[in-house]
Amino acid sequence: MSATIHPTAIISPDAQIGNDVEIGPWSIVGEDCVIGDGCRLGARTVLERHVRLAPRVKVGIGSVLGGDPQDLKFKGEVTTVEVGEDTVIREYVTMNRGTSQSFKTTVGSGCFVMSYVHLAHDCHIGNHVILGNNVQFAGHVTVHDRAIVSGQSAAHQFVKIGAYAFIGGCSRIAKDIPPYVKAVGNPIKLYGLNSVGLQRNNFPDPVVRELKRAYRMFFKSELNLSQARAKAQSELQAYPEVETFLRFLDDSDRGITV
Repeated sequence: MSATIHPTAIISPDAQIGNDVEIGPWSIVGEDCVIGDGCRLGARTVLERHVRLAPRVKVGIGSVLGGDPQDLKFKGEVTTVEVGEDTVIREYVTMNRGTSQSFKTTVGSGCFVMSYVHLAHDCHIGNHVILGNNVQFAGHVTVHDRAIVSGQSAAHQFVKIGAYAFIGGCSRIAKDIPPYVKAVGNPIKLYGLNSVGLQRNNFPDPVVRELKRAYRMFFKSELNLSQARAKAQSELQAYPEVETFLRFLDDSDRGITV
């Protein structure tokens, strides 16, 4: 099926439009954009340039994807915004292209990005992530798979948010959030494992028990992080999820929220 493009839309001659695409009134698709099969662009959406939408992406009214990065070091390099298949982007979302640091801003597949979210340059969002209304991310923020960030929360540049983490609303995220945990507040604090999220995603009971042990070692004991790391290495079962938790702590650059 061919694309359905409203007569008021403006499409760059070099844009690549897939099959069964719908582009709404007064939308703009700029240079070097690729729109996969089955995508839906609402009214007044703008793909400024170098945007890549995988199949079945939905973009809400008034959203702007592919704008220049808001970074004084940007010198006009060709960089992209890339969105994975089946992701839903609601109204008035902005996603800026990357800089020469990573050359792209990416959002994975199956994500739900709610209204008024802003993703700055070089953000990298995993698969099946949920970003609540008005979440604001500075540059270089990384969010791993199936994390949830609730509305009105903001993250400092270079922050990392681990897989399956849950962040409550109106949180100020200045340091890294480990995987599998709950966090909320300004200043943000940890509040145990994201037990509901782990249950909903069918984590086995033995794995959840070991993750609870790991959480207590690092965040509910008198051990410092180095001591807790040594104890975890010798005492915890080496489930892949536990290894993911420990590796995240090892790789943190901004420090860990506690």
